Amino acid sequence: MPADAPLSSGGGLDDRVPFLARLEREDRANLLTLGRELSFPSRSALVHQYEPSAHVLLILHGWTKVTASAENGYEALLALRGPGDIVGESAALTGRPRSATVTALAPVRASVIEHGRFREFVSRSPTVSLKLLELTSDRTRTADQRRLEFASMSVRERFAVLLLDLLHTHGRRTDEGIEIDVPLSKQELAGAVGASREMVQRLLKDFRARGIVVTGRRALVIVRPSALRLIARATPPTPIESLARVAAPRPVRRSTPMP
Repeated sequence: MPADAPLSSGGGLDDRVPFLARLEREDRANLLTLGRELSFPSRSALVHQYEPSAHVLLILHGWTKVTASAENGYEALLALRGPGDIVGESAALTGRPRSATVTALAPVRASVIEHGRFREFVSRSPTVSLKLLELTSDRTRTADQRRLEFASMSVRERFAVLLLDLLHTHGRRTDEGIEIDVPLSKQELAGAVGASREMVQRLLKDFRARGIVVTGRRALVIVRPSALRLIARATPPTPIESLARVAAPRPVRRSTPMP
């Protein structure tokens, strides 16, 4: 199956080639035959943090968010996973409880493979094992790089970097600007940059006042990417017209604030 992987800017929430896209055609087909296809409605949880591991999921359609909660209730957005991605593989291979919750951002279709069958398949295929190791290494390296970058930035700069990452990976052109095509709340945005919801709310208010963004009900439109790049101290990216996920214009509601 083709992996619908958006163009990335080289880092951020969507930083890697999906697992299925790394496999040879035969290995990919054999792996998919091990599971059963299930559908998950928008905002439903595919797996829950701390639950025992029973299966892995290969996402065939739709996007999910990966979040982890601390004991005090603080929730961090760790990643976005979409078509071709694998989730739950770490717990399945180690036998440990889930380290995060995976939630559908829109209707999701996935192949669900029982962890014993997945482990057996991986153990019998050195090539697939190597690709899984490469994926884990890429995710770890990117997470380490992001932590290093964020350690030297203010919350304002981190938030600008996050919005630019989302623009590159999930940006769609509209009449008003470039819409971030994943529904993320202020709390989820805050968790991605290690800030409070109140801080993100203040930053969005400031960005709106400066004409950098427009917000609506679970909608966020970037009007002035160049201003975000100045805040993030980033270099100019590829023009938005060349991004793989640019779509036809569609209206954006902005009368209701983001949750």
